[in-house]
Amino acid sequence: MIFLHAQQFATLLGLLTIVPAGHGAVYFNINDLVIYVDPFSGSTDYSGYPKADIIFFTHDHYDHYDQKALKHIVNDSTVFAGPQCMKEHLKLIHTFGQTDNFQWRGISVQAVPAYNIINKRPDGTPFHPKGYAVGYIFTFGDLRVYLSGDTELIPEMNDLGPIDVAVLSKNTPYTLSDEQFIQAVAIIGAPVVYPVHYGELDREALGKAVGPRVKLIYE
Repeated sequence: MIFLHAQQFATLLGLLTIVPAGHGAVYFNINDLVIYVDPFSGSTDYSGYPKADIIFFTHDHYDHYDQKALKHIVNDSTVFAGPQCMKEHLKLIHTFGQTDNFQWRGISVQAVPAYNIINKRPDGTPFHPKGYAVGYIFTFGDLRVYLSGDTELIPEMNDLGPIDVAVLSKNTPYTLSDEQFIQAVAIIGAPVVYPVHYGELDREALGKAVGPRVKLIYE
């Protein structure tokens, strides 16, 4: 399959392909290993996508854990990983705590917190309470890719370490606002950033705000 928005990155493990696969979803391919995060059929037709070796979930909201999407990309050898909430739905090869590290076929996967501080439901509960969802840092040899998951700007973003590629959810009120997105880009310091999970987006304004040192890649 030809992906219109595929980007390739050289790593010590081999050539990594990254595809923003609709909404908050990401598709990785490295050394013929097929990795998905949060596939969602509401924005993407996965019928032509390759079968997954492993699928990571950030949490179990309907737009991140989508059984319709899974029907197209899961086979008998596909395995799953995600936070505690996903154990209610699937058998997991690894259950992530908020800061767990998991090694899979030479790839290091570090969970990081993902949560709301400001934006809450009418009853006062955050859309994503702390401890419920996660983001991930994937380390492919020498290349570190941060997927924020559904989160606002949080203190933990100051402690991610060097990040080469950042995939940041931008969708008020559930994730980063425009202002928080711009702040997150500056804090994280990745030279390549994928905005995801958004509806409307002013690309020109966002590009000017983050500056020329950052390459923004859109779906």
